[in-house]
Amino acid sequence: MAAGRTISRLLGLWLAVSPLAVRAAEIAISCGAIGQEMEFCRSAAERWAAETGNTVEIVSTPNDANQRLALYQQILAARSPDIDVFQIDVVWPGILGYAFEDLTPYVPDAAKAAHFPAAIANDTVGGRLVAMPWFIDIGLLYYRRDLLERYGKPVPETWADLHRTAAEIMAGERDAGRDMWGWVFQARAYEGLTCNALEWVASFGGGTIVDADGAVTIENSSAAAAFDEAGSWIGTIAPEGVLNYAEEEARGVFQSGRAVFMRNWPYAWALANGEGSPVAGKVGVTVLPHGPAGRSAGAMGGAQLAVSRFSRHKAEAVDLVLYLTSAEEQKRRAIEASFNPTIRSLYEDAEVLAANPFYATLGQAFETAVSRPSGVTGVKYNRVSNAFWNSVYEVLAGDTEPAAALADLAERLRRMRGDGW
Repeated sequence: MAAGRTISRLLGLWLAVSPLAVRAAEIAISCGAIGQEMEFCRSAAERWAAETGNTVEIVSTPNDANQRLALYQQILAARSPDIDVFQIDVVWPGILGYAFEDLTPYVPDAAKAAHFPAAIANDTVGGRLVAMPWFIDIGLLYYRRDLLERYGKPVPETWADLHRTAAEIMAGERDAGRDMWGWVFQARAYEGLTCNALEWVASFGGGTIVDADGAVTIENSSAAAAFDEAGSWIGTIAPEGVLNYAEEEARGVFQSGRAVFMRNWPYAWALANGEGSPVAGKVGVTVLPHGPAGRSAGAMGGAQLAVSRFSRHKAEAVDLVLYLTSAEEQKRRAIEASFNPTIRSLYEDAEVLAANPFYATLGQAFETAVSRPSGVTGVKYNRVSNAFWNSVYEVLAGDTEPAAALADLAERLRRMRGDGW
C-alpha cells in the first residue's frame, strides 16, 4: 500500500543529488475548493514540503468547472510557468493533455496496476500518461433515513417513486410547520448539469449523447421522457432556485435539514455526518433511481493531478504528484473526508470501510456508471457539453419542450461534428 509513497521517496532521493535540486523549489499547485478539497490538498502538500525541504503555494481556482477549464486553457496557452501542478477534471485529459508532462517514466507498471484500469486509461492520451488519478467520483442519491422511517416509505428505486415520496414527505413536514423541500440537485447551467442530465437520460435508456462511434444519438423518445420527468420537479418537489444550484448549494439545503433527497458526489457524506451537522446520523446513501429502462446510472467523475510542461521545477512537481496520489495519502483522504480512492485495494481496507460503510454501495454504483462522451469528442467535448447543458436548462426553466430541445440539440451537435470529432 505504501508503493506510491516509496516511489515518491526514491524520486526525492534522486532529486537530492540532481542539479535540478541545488536549491529548494517553490511548487504552485491548483486545488479545488468544493467541500474539503482545499483543506486536504493544502495539508498534504505542506507535509510533502516539510519532508522534502521545498515550499508550496496553493492556488485557488473557481469551483465552477467551466470557469476553471477556461482559466487553465488561458494559462497553458500562454505557456505560463506560474502553476506547476494542476488538479483537473476527469474529462479534461483529452482537452489539456498536450500541455502536460508524460508521467510514464516515473510510474512503474505495478504502481499503475494498483489503480482502477479505467482511471489510468482515462488519463492516458496518445500513449502518454498525462495525469495521475487522485480520487474517483460517481453521482449518488442521499436521503433522510429518519424521514423515510417516520412516513413508512422505502428508499425509492425509480424516479417516479422519488417524486411521489418526496412530495408526500414534503407536504407532511410543511403541515407540521417545518421548512422542507423534497429534492435538490445540480441544475445550474454548467458541467454539473451535464452529469445530472446524463444520469437521467441513461437511466431512461436514452444513451449517452454521442455513442462510441461518434454518432449523435441524443434525439430519441427515451431522452425526451427523461427531460419531461426532470422538468416536472421544478417548483413542485424542487425549489425554483435549484436552477442556480451547484454541488455546494444543494448540499447546503440538504445538510441544513431542509430537503428529503439530494443528488451529489460522495464527498458530501463526511460533511453531512460531520460534527455540528444538523442531519448527522440521519443520512443514507444509495445508487440513483432508474427510469423505465431499469438501470441506475451515476455519472463518473473525479480529479487527477497533472504536471505542466512549462513548469520550471518538473522533477519536484512530479514528486509532489506521486506523494499526493499515493495509497497512504488516498487512504487518509478516504477515512477523514470520504474522497473515493482510485486504488482498488483500499476498498477492502478495514479502516477505510469502517469510516465509509457506504463503499459497498459504491462498488455497485461503479458497475453501472455512465461516462461522459469526452473520449470520442476529444477537444470538442467542452462545446458538446455546453450545448447539452444549455438545452437541458431551457427545459428545466420551462422555456422549451423536451422534443424540440432535443431536435435542436442534435442538429447543433451534428454541425459541430462535421466530418468527424
